[in-house]
Amino acid sequence: MQLSVKGKQLDVGDALRAHVEDSLSRILDKYFGDAIEVGVTLAREGHSFRAQVTAHVGRGIQLRAQGEAGEPYPAFDKAAEHLATRLRRHKRRLRDHHNEAAAEVESLMAQHYVLAEPGDEPAAAGPEAGAQETKSVVVAEMTTEIPSLTVEQAVMRMDLADLSALMFRNSAHSGLNMVYRRSDGHIGWVDPRGSRGE
Repeated sequence: MQLSVKGKQLDVGDALRAHVEDSLSRILDKYFGDAIEVGVTLAREGHSFRAQVTAHVGRGIQLRAQGEAGEPYPAFDKAAEHLATRLRRHKRRLRDHHNEAAAEVESLMAQHYVLAEPGDEPAAAGPEAGAQETKSVVVAEMTTEIPSLTVEQAVMRMDLADLSALMFRNSAHSGLNMVYRRSDGHIGWVDPRGSRGE
C-alpha cells in the first residue's frame, strides 16, 4: 500500500504516522488484502483537528471518510472507524464486484469542468468592464471515467466515495444514468430514456 500522510498547520510525527499506517493496514487488509494508494490529511481547524482519508482500493473504487475531534489521534480514529463501517456495509457487494470486473463493459471518458462562481472572477479592465455580463469561468478542465455499472453498484460507489452524485453507464441498457443523494437522505436515480443505446 502506498501511503501518504500530510499535515496542514500540523507536524505529523513518526508516532502518528505509524498509528495511521497500522490502523489502515488492519482495516483494509480485512476487506481487500491490500489497497493501491491511501492518502491521509490531518488539519488543524481552530481548536479542533480534522482527518480526511482517501483510499483507492480497486479499479474505479474510491473510499473517502473524515473525522473531527479535539486531538489528532481521535480525529483520525473517527475517520478510520467511518471507513471501516462503510467497508463492512458493502463487503459482499465489493467482493461480488471484483468477481464481475473482468466482464465489465468498456467505460466512457467524459470532460469534467470546475466552474468559478460569477463573483469569483477577476475584475475586467477597460471601458467595457461595467457593461460586461457576469458569467462562470472555467477554473479546471479534466477527463473523468464514466464506468459501466448496475444501479446497485453505482449507489455503492457513491456511498463509499462519499459523493453527492455519480454518473454511470447503466450496464442493463448502456444508457447514461445518474444516482444522487436527496436532501431527505434517500437516493435518487435519473434514467433518461433518450440516452439509452439501441
